[in-house]
Amino acid sequence: MDPLLLGLGGFFAVLILLIARVPIAFSLGSVAVVCTIAYYSWPVGGEIDLIRGWRAAAPVLTSNTYDFVHSFELIMLPLFIALSHLAFHTGITTDIYYAMRVWLARVPGGLAIASIMGCGGFSAITGSSVACAAAMGRICTPEMLRYGYGRRLATSSVAVGGTLGSLIPPSVPFILYGIFTEQSVSKLFMAGLLPGLISLVAFIIVVLIWVKFNPAEAPVVEMELKRGDRRRAALRTWPAVTLFGIIIFGIFGGFFTTTEAAAISVVVATIIGVLLKRLDLASFINSLRETAYQTAMIFLIAFGAKIFVSFISLTGVAPWLIAELQDANLANWMIIGLITLAFILLGMFLDPIGILLLTLPITVPLIEGMGYNLIWFGVIVVKLLEIGLITPPVGLNAFVVKSVVGRDIPVHTIFAGISRFLIAEIIVLGLLLAFPILSLILPNTML
Repeated sequence: MDPLLLGLGGFFAVLILLIARVPIAFSLGSVAVVCTIAYYSWPVGGEIDLIRGWRAAAPVLTSNTYDFVHSFELIMLPLFIALSHLAFHTGITTDIYYAMRVWLARVPGGLAIASIMGCGGFSAITGSSVACAAAMGRICTPEMLRYGYGRRLATSSVAVGGTLGSLIPPSVPFILYGIFTEQSVSKLFMAGLLPGLISLVAFIIVVLIWVKFNPAEAPVVEMELKRGDRRRAALRTWPAVTLFGIIIFGIFGGFFTTTEAAAISVVVATIIGVLLKRLDLASFINSLRETAYQTAMIFLIAFGAKIFVSFISLTGVAPWLIAELQDANLANWMIIGLITLAFILLGMFLDPIGILLLTLPITVPLIEGMGYNLIWFGVIVVKLLEIGLITPPVGLNAFVVKSVVGRDIPVHTIFAGISRFLIAEIIVLGLLLAFPILSLILPNTML
């Protein structure tokens, strides 16, 4: 069998399975195993021999999963996941929202802006967009609705704020991207920081413009503040600031590796929780249980992806695609545009991790062959995944917020509000594509 046809067939088979809502791990793993065995069983010009194919494929399949499990950098993944659950159970992440709520109480749209900034603070510790949208949605959305905020603003601000978890470090997509492309996770974290902050500012500008032209969407909150309330609210954020400083300044200053920063942050978060009497034994065990479940889920997906990447490499799909694009004489900006369009289209139907692991075997060799920086491309990919989280019809974060608000607010209302923020997302994406320095200025100055 022609390896190229087998590779393309395997790619589209995975895509069809994902669209059919087959779990990512089983889609990637099953197609990769079957196609790898077929590759060795039916060589070009030869006869089918399944026994020979299995004997040749078995070492490839087992060695790939073994090498992946024994990757040292992989240790940071469960550590950052544990940090996110510990920070949530100790209330460290929600303190940021309450502080912003006090400081912005009398600002038009202040609660929506506080929600977005709270999501940014949550993201700076947890690294999970969906977890951010779920946790902050339970806190922020009901409160905005209680103060008379419009349904579209109250729900969409949390949905888009949750996407910041993809860019602002630590970030699970950056960890997976770094491991699969063999790029520095530390540099990826730093590369995502400035674009994440730009995205946060863009969301705030959208809220301000929205409220300016439609004041009824965000009534000014009449909150009685006593002397010192703002100072006390700001002081409550010291645990979050401490953890953020360990992760960002520790990595940027070269004091810790990314894995060391993750481990130290987990220990510090646990100590803070105990000292503040917010973390008891039951909450600690629950955090570990949730960490184990989420880590196992991601590892299973990664196993399938690792085998799939190996299979795509065997078939030579990436070199063929590069050669075809070179023959077509397409300008680099046109190729980047096609990749961007493909990610946006996939984001309408698939979840972010599925898109990331499905496309890396094809896009990374293509971008590398064009001479582009893979750290910069990692930021673009994660930004596109972020857009996919709020793009209809799937828009995972919209459905997460929908699960929080229940039947009272239909999902199309959430998407209607998100449409305003999507304009800002496209503008920010354009800036990152046009000015790579926005992504590379911090990693280029790392010690």
